[in-house]
Amino acid sequence: MSPLYQGIDIVDVQKFRAVLARNPGLTEELFTGNEREYCLSRRDPSLHLASCFAAKESYLKAMGTGFHRTGIDYIFQEIEVGCTNPGKREILIQGWAARLAKRRKIRHCTLSISHASRYVVAAVLLAGD
Repeated sequence: MSPLYQGIDIVDVQKFRAVLARNPGLTEELFTGNEREYCLSRRDPSLHLASCFAAKESYLKAMGTGFHRTGIDYIFQEIEVGCTNPGKREILIQGWAARLAKRRKIRHCTLSISHASRYVVAAVLLAGD
């Protein structure tokens, strides 16, 4: 049986919105160009940005690192929440994040995001060899 790794994160959308309002440059640090383009085109960009943040944090938790060990400088740019199939969000990785996944023999990643009024929750499941 393949090893499984799980990560989950919850974000209070109102608090996240307030943090982004106090730190306008944070959006460019935390989100890739594709993520910003998608989220900012939505009716409530903060909800979608919070979803991407929760997904990235969930991925890092599943990898066993969290962003506190890796630093914020680049890791959030190397983990992208994409949508290659309509309606299905997924994690796309590059750089250090991809090298770490390869070293840990991660072969498959699933992402689930859900939100209800004030909160967003994201869960990531990684399967390895």
